[in-house]
Amino acid sequence: MSYAELVCRSHFSFLHGASHPEELVATAARLGLSALALTDRDGLYGVVKAHLAAKEHGVKLLLGAELTLEDGPPLVVYARDAGGYANLCRLVSHGRMTHPKGEAGLPWRKVAEHASGLLALLPGPASLEAVAPLAEAFPGSFHVGLSRSLSAGDAAREARAEALARALGVPLVVHNDVHTHHRDRQVLQDVLASIRHGVTVDQAGTRLFPNAERTLKSPGDMARLFADRPDALARTVELASRCEASLDALHYRFPEEDLPEGRTADQHLRVLTDAGLRTRYPEGVPLAVTKQIDHELRLIAALDFAGYFLSLWDIVMFARGRGILCQGRGSAANSAVCYALGITAIDPVRMGLLFERFLSMERKEPPDIDVDFEHERREEVLQYVYEKHGRRHAGMVCEIICYRGRLALREAGKSLGLSLDQVDRLSRVASSHGFQVTPDVLQEAGLSPTDGRVQRTLSVAKELEGVPRHLSIHVGGFVMTREPLVDLVPVENAAMPGRTVIQWEKDDINAVGLLKVDLLALGMLTALSRCFALIHKHYGRELSLATVPPEDPKVYDMLCEADTVGVFQIESRAQMNMLPRLRPREFYDLVVQIALIRPGPIVGNMVHPYLRRRHGQEAVTYPSEAVRGILQKTLGVPLFQEQAMRLAMVAAGFSAGEADGLRRALSHKQAEARILPYRGRFVEGCEAKGYTRKQAEEWFDHFRGFAHYGFPESHSASFALIAYASSWLKCHYPAAFTAALLNSQPMGFYAPHTLVADVQRHGVEVRPVDVRRSNWDCTLEDGAVRLGLRMVRGLGESSGRAVETARRGDYASVGELARRARIPRHDLTRLALSGALASLCGARRQALWEIQALGPLDADDLFFGMPMDGTAVELPPMDVQERVVADYDTVGLSLEKHPLELLRPTLKRMGAVTAEGLKRVSAGRRVKV
Repeated sequence: MSYAELVCRSHFSFLHGASHPEELVATAARLGLSALALTDRDGLYGVVKAHLAAKEHGVKLLLGAELTLEDGPPLVVYARDAGGYANLCRLVSHGRMTHPKGEAGLPWRKVAEHASGLLALLPGPASLEAVAPLAEAFPGSFHVGLSRSLSAGDAAREARAEALARALGVPLVVHNDVHTHHRDRQVLQDVLASIRHGVTVDQAGTRLFPNAERTLKSPGDMARLFADRPDALARTVELASRCEASLDALHYRFPEEDLPEGRTADQHLRVLTDAGLRTRYPEGVPLAVTKQIDHELRLIAALDFAGYFLSLWDIVMFARGRGILCQGRGSAANSAVCYALGITAIDPVRMGLLFERFLSMERKEPPDIDVDFEHERREEVLQYVYEKHGRRHAGMVCEIICYRGRLALREAGKSLGLSLDQVDRLSRVASSHGFQVTPDVLQEAGLSPTDGRVQRTLSVAKELEGVPRHLSIHVGGFVMTREPLVDLVPVENAAMPGRTVIQWEKDDINAVGLLKVDLLALGMLTALSRCFALIHKHYGRELSLATVPPEDPKVYDMLCEADTVGVFQIESRAQMNMLPRLRPREFYDLVVQIALIRPGPIVGNMVHPYLRRRHGQEAVTYPSEAVRGILQKTLGVPLFQEQAMRLAMVAAGFSAGEADGLRRALSHKQAEARILPYRGRFVEGCEAKGYTRKQAEEWFDHFRGFAHYGFPESHSASFALIAYASSWLKCHYPAAFTAALLNSQPMGFYAPHTLVADVQRHGVEVRPVDVRRSNWDCTLEDGAVRLGLRMVRGLGESSGRAVETARRGDYASVGELARRARIPRHDLTRLALSGALASLCGARRQALWEIQALGPLDADDLFFGMPMDGTAVELPPMDVQERVVADYDTVGLSLEKHPLELLRPTLKRMGAVTAEGLKRVSAGRRVKV
């Protein structure tokens, strides 16, 4: 007996289904189903995962969804062909886009307009009046569904379904209303339902299924269940046979609307690349670069990726035209074409970077290009993409937010009836022990090991781990298409205004060949842009990332002293500890410095061998000249993913595709497990090429370090450019650099008070916030840093900018400030407490008194800001301790004294030793610090 399951919900019905798509497909294969339809609610979120699993297990997958109707019952539709799939995507998109995030709904007429290429199934009985128009919209393609859940009401529902089918003249088709791949998942299904309804499982009552029958069943089980309806059972296979739509048939093309007339995308890319090369190499393009460009352009043409590069070039040109700093990074920096187009700033030929890390014919995967933009201006770039291509042709990639760790435990515990106190205690101990919590640990946490609810919570939390919770937005992934995007994948509203997202995450789009660009935000680019503007305004010097003077010895002297507070990528304590040991003297040293302090090189035991060889404490040897060419830059230690790929090809005989497979395994979140199958192949390959087994195993152990996060060389080089630029600015323009950092907060490792203390140690004066002199942003005054009004916590930006623009020279009093800037009393109070009114009325308490003496500060009041009480009082001024506390409360730093300075007498009485004093303490002595 054959059977195809036609109604099946996965976890991607969000709190309705209790199984992953892959589990459903694998179980369908094991049970011998002839086909499986994934019909999640108003979405195709899980269809790519199901598609990949179906190909692996040899199961026919029907592409479908359950649509919520505004004026009718829910309807399940299936795509018969490519046109039907496009209509399915359009319907899901319309249902989602016309409703707030998380909701959906369609009028039946919209479904009727897009019925071509679709089959329809009414999963349960409904009134004839509600269903008749739908049935007419699907002539010869409408079915009434029938299920038996072995619960009360089955007979009545069956009778209604049969009567409806007879009245409509359409066939009956059975299904099992599947929500789980196995009966054991019913407990999780109950918990998901209780989470969805906001009640405990005990309180859920009839909102839960009465039994575990809504699970995948074998053809034999379904034949026995519907022994009296063999025709309805057989129609499942007949319906499935009519559906030939597959994701393999998706044909994706990048937009090409800006092509000059008579020029193909490949030709236009060649023209732009040649123009870029003349800019990059004004004294002539080196032969090696010409050969590399020709190789890359041939490969790009063969893979039909020219439109991708043109679209990204267009976005970068828009940003540069708006004065928005941007720079490509990641594997894109391995491409000479990207360098010529101005997308990246690293010359990959000069640095000897591996292009196959970025793109290869053997792999045929979409290239991955990340471009960083100023974090405060990236939204301009995103909206440009939306406006240029339209919402029907551009959308951001989604990110699936799943239940993890403590949240999984908390939700499971609450649903199963644990008190909030019990849930908190259980989540605390479970987070440190995983879900393997022993009875002793439970007792220590005040929980009974024999309490069935506690044990069930742990069991359910394990299953809840990794279950999709809701949709979010990928950090910057954008998909742009020549054809309507909604013909390829459903689109829906994001929670953030002005954003729309597709229903697939990044791994899904890679699997089906959709190309994305990553438009990311980087705070340091904002700081650099602001710093260049300050230098131009106050020193008359025009600077950019491209014109910062290279290889400045003074900069490297500063770095060797670990003087890097505020510097991009090398300001952490770990990086500061490494700088005096590595002692960088040229740009490539910075590339290595950034890559070394990562979990990968540390776990892979690469750090100390590199340092010993760098300082001549250990000989640098190479087993062959071929290996020397790969590892010479890093003294024989493979620090970068590209080096791992090259070693695999040169030393072990891997093809470029196999080497990239190793690289992808190294980059995967389950890398430790994914790289194990490569070990034997690598070691045997090395031995076959004459290398010792010990050497091969040593190399592979280095590779294992990358499983704990290591950098591609191109990525590290791209970051090193920004690190050098920020170091140069800190070295030569410390005041402008610090002001720019303060104006770009929050970002980096250090709070504003640390940045200010650091620039003061470099001899730069920092002046306080002052309403008569400060702008909204921090700026420069005669070489000093003047703190801006943005530093005052709780002061609205609109009020701060009003103080700046209404000044027109000066303010004579607090009342005049209030009247001209029209700011509310609470903002004036924040200014007074911060000391920003000191130049107008002296001490802070005096300023507060004058503010309270002002009349109403309502926008339309006739006496706005007029002094209403002239009583003069002499208030006691704050002492130094009160002022410092007020400074930290309102500005986050104090220019008067360091808090520790006020505590120094107390610390001395306690016998505490200062940091300076520690230098004079003999070894082995116990101290208090």
